[in-house]
Parts: sequence; structure tokens; C-alpha cells
Amino acid sequence: MSPAPDPRAPGRNGSAFASLPPRFRHGVIGCDLSAHYAKATMHEDMAYCSARELARMIREREISAREVVQAHLERIEAVNPDINAVVTLCAEQALDEAEDADQRLAFGAEVGPLHGLPVAHKDTHETAGVRTTFGSVLYADHVPERDELVVERMRAAGAITIGKTNTPEFAAGSHTFNPVFGTTRNPYDTTRSAGGSSGGAAAALACGLHVLADGSDLGGSLRNPASFNNVVGLRPSPGRVPSFPDPMAWSPLSVQGPLARDVRDTALLLSVLAGPDPRSPLALDEPGAAVAGPLGTDLRGLRLAWSADLGGEFDCERAVLDTLTPQLDVLTGLGCDVEEAAPDLSGADEAFRTLRAWRFEAQLGPLLDTHRGQLKASVAWNIREGRELAGADVARAEHLRTRVFHRMREFFERYDALLLPVSQVIPFDAALEFPTDIDGRPQPTYLDWMRSCYVISVTGAPALSVPAGFTEEGLPVGLQIVGPHLAERRVLEIGHAFEQATGFGTRRPPV
Repeated sequence: MSPAPDPRAPGRNGSAFASLPPRFRHGVIGCDLSAHYAKATMHEDMAYCSARELARMIREREISAREVVQAHLERIEAVNPDINAVVTLCAEQALDEAEDADQRLAFGAEVGPLHGLPVAHKDTHETAGVRTTFGSVLYADHVPERDELVVERMRAAGAITIGKTNTPEFAAGSHTFNPVFGTTRNPYDTTRSAGGSSGGAAAALACGLHVLADGSDLGGSLRNPASFNNVVGLRPSPGRVPSFPDPMAWSPLSVQGPLARDVRDTALLLSVLAGPDPRSPLALDEPGAAVAGPLGTDLRGLRLAWSADLGGEFDCERAVLDTLTPQLDVLTGLGCDVEEAAPDLSGADEAFRTLRAWRFEAQLGPLLDTHRGQLKASVAWNIREGRELAGADVARAEHLRTRVFHRMREFFERYDALLLPVSQVIPFDAALEFPTDIDGRPQPTYLDWMRSCYVISVTGAPALSVPAGFTEEGLPVGLQIVGPHLAERRVLEIGHAFEQATGFGTRRPPV
């Protein structure tokens, strides 16, 4: 089935709010508010309800899946033109699926943990019957015949696909713009970048356009947009979330994972995405249920290391550090022992750049030969970098990555987690391709300003971006919490406790 062509289509049946339960009618029933304001109020209440609560209400039939989906379609119609996050909408299909979801409940069928929840998938994740462009004019009319594994798992858990979210061309770079759909804008300041490559997903979450989001992360594509949009993003350990199809299935550098508005919803989606699959050679045997369950908030006795630059591995804007540094006192107040320390990640930068370039050439190299003029300059540059590599370069990168892994493993024998900035800059001018300097220090390529994320990618460690405050201009800043290999539960629990203590994630954008 092809998606509806109009990304602002309102759906079929008018307002979804006539039968909302009382908790969604506060300030409306019995008041003299205008119908427009009343509807907007209920829009926002529904939009910012947690995935856990919405799923519970649907299961207990306090509200229907159709009402939830219709409400989010109307929210997209009202808000999306300002931010351009949802770029393909399948409203009719979503409403039909919502009807089916309600019928299943009516007949007493068993349902999954995401039953009836509307989601829009990243436009690099293939969706059966729904256009998937990869942000490239070469795939502008591409309609896959099957779902990618992460989409398959979300749908099997009951999620309803309402559309696709914007991404940079071939997910290259941490600023979301492409020649097919244009630029996604930051809902906290629409002149600024929403980050990337899961920028559309994160911006849509921040605005209440969908409930949960899938993303991917090679050099920060889950974490950077989470930081820029005041939401939560988790880069899992390689294999925690299996990937299929994947032309480089043995490579652990690129992973897929969850985005949400709070840590508990992030854990919920991770529990759906995680678990073994015979089609993925790196998939862990541990079931997704192992990362589910209540998250604790008692951090007493944890040893946390904080580093502003990982011992000189990257530059960081003063506004970022001015926002993050006071938050260390929050963790101290929660009973943690926080000290300044950093692992030795020398060699991580070279390893990442080499392996990334090798991957780009292997996957996209043929397009440089056949469609050179239709590729973003940065994509073409990264492919050419890959073509200049010799076998010895790739072997050296693998040796470096192995040494980095072991030094990180030894570091976590002394510390329970590592804290550092997610992004080295605050959300920047959306008219730029990337920041070319950080407080006057040049950043020559589209990768340089992402080091704070991509050197962590090389370690294989799970890394969480959690809202950690706002600059004087009101722009979000995220804290990156990194744990030992396979310790997703630990970083989620630290993030959850921090989130509960600060409440930064509840601050909504003005859009």
C-alpha cells in the first residue's frame, strides 16, 4: 500500500476528542473556553502522555486506539508544518489499523506492550508498503515490500505506523536536511538544527507527534538529536538490538535503538527491540524482557567519572559545559561519588574514521560511480576517503578498536559509569551544514564536531542521552551516560534517577 501523498492529511473522521476520558478534559468541561482552545488543550494532554500510560489506557479500554491515532494525526497537521519532522504520512492505513486494534481488544485477544500506540519510523528504516527514501533523490519513490527488523518488532508489539520521520541523506551527518524533504527544525527554536541523523524522530517526539521512535546510531545519530530536542536516546551495545537486513551484518559500529520522552519509555521500547534473531549474527541471546521492568532510583555508592573533553579528545562549547557542570551536584546529592576522570581513548578517532569510510565505500560506493552529481558533498567525500584505504589501514583500525575496548573495560573496573557531554555544541543555525568552529576552534569536516559521541561508538559501550538543562537562550543540552559493555540497565537506571531529580525532560517546546 502506498502512503497518503499529503503529509498534512487530517484523517477521515474529524475530531478524536469527543470521548476522551475525564483526565484529558481538565480545563474544558464546564468552562467558557473556546472550542479551539479546548481542542488544543486536549491535543497537548494526549500528545505528551507517556507511552506506558497510553498503552495501559488502551488495554483497559478507557480510550480507543482509534482516538489516540486520530489525535496524533491532528497534532501532526497542526504542528508539523513548523518543524518538518514527519515527512511521509499514512493516515488512512493508520486509522484502519487502529480499528483492527480496537476490535482485537473487544474480542479479548492477547495484545502486545505497544498495542495501539502511533509511531513514525525513521526514513532509513524500510517499511512495507510505505515510502522509504533514505533522504536521497535516488530513492524518492522507493516503496519496500517488507519491514526492517526493528519495524517488524514494533508492529508485532502492537505499534501502529503513522508515517516516516526525516533524516539526512543516507543518515550521513548530525543535521537533518535532504533534497527530498528539506530541513527539520528544532522545536525549541525553529531557526536551529534538530540534530541527526534521527533528527525528525527526536523533533517529532519533542512536539508530541508520536509516542515512541526508532533510530540508528553510527557516530551519534540517536544521542545528538536527543540532546538537541530534550528527549532521551539510547545507543545500545552492539547486538542488543539485532539488525536485518544489513549488508555488513558482522560490523558492530552501527546500531539501532530507542528514542522516547523519558527513560522508562525508552526502556519499554528497548525491551521490544532487543532479543535474539537468527538473521543477525551479532544478536545477543538475552531476551528483551531482561531490560524491562521497573527502574530503580537508588544510586547511593555508585562511582561516576565526569570528563568535559575525554582528556583533550574533543572541543566543547562553553555554553554546553556551563549547563552541564552544575548537574554533577545533582548526582552527588543522589549519593554518587563523582570525580573527574577519563578513559584513554587514544586511537578511537582514527579507528572510527577509517571504519566509517570503509563502510561508506562498501555500501554507497557504486552510487558515486553512477550518480555522482546526486550525492551530498559530504557523502561523496566519505566514500572517496574509503577508496583511499588499503587493507593495512582497516587492519590497523581493528587493532586500535580492540585496544580501546580493553582500556575502556579496565576503566569500568574502577567506575560504574562515565559522564560527558552528548554534543559538543548547542543546537546551531539550521542554515549551516555543520558547525565549522567551536568557540573559535576550526572543525574542518562534517564529522569533527561529533567526536564526543563517535569515540564512544568505538568502545562498544551503551550510551544514554538524557535531558540535562537549558542554556540561557533556552536551548536543550543533554548529558551522556556511558556504562560497561552490555550494561544497558545500569545507564538507564542512572538516567532515570537523574531525570526524576531534575525534571528537565518535562519542559515542552513553544511550538
